[in-house]
Amino acid sequence: MKHILIALTFILTTSLVSAQEINWVSLEEAVELQKKNPKKIIVDVYTSWCGPCKMLDRNTFQNKDVAAYINKNYYAVKFNAEGKEQVTFKGKTYANPGYKPENANRRNAQHELAGAFGVRSYPTMLFLDEKGGLIAPIIGYKTPQQLELYLKMFKSNEHTNMKSQEDFNAYFESFKYEFKS
Repeated sequence: MKHILIALTFILTTSLVSAQEINWVSLEEAVELQKKNPKKIIVDVYTSWCGPCKMLDRNTFQNKDVAAYINKNYYAVKFNAEGKEQVTFKGKTYANPGYKPENANRRNAQHELAGAFGVRSYPTMLFLDEKGGLIAPIIGYKTPQQLELYLKMFKSNEHTNMKSQEDFNAYFESFKYEFKS
């Protein structure tokens, strides 16, 4: 019994040490951090009722390779597209005037900021450049490997060399995946 307890303690300690979480900040904090240390921003636009959003949190954002890469190369923002908080971005304050507290855990009105970014489905990951300009929205659930492609493409600015679908297809076909499942 003593050996079993020691083994379980070792396994739990090892798994806790190897687990890594993404350092989520608010959009305002990310913009402030960019002033001192320019990095791109990834915004996870989600809703409380969205099943694929929960899968993205559980399966992709909990992946240690994804978390380590995002923490090193991006500022990460979680944004509830139907939330009630006010957000100031690029000198404008956005709110959700149609928010209904009784609908907090089910469909609610869309936040003005989500509308300003043109978000129409969830989850959507917004990639912003070092000055807060929109690079691209990536729509839908992505596995760690699927997200790796975009994380690395936007980090290295490879997207700026792509003028056609064929250019993206060539990038996609030659991409070397490194993230583990």
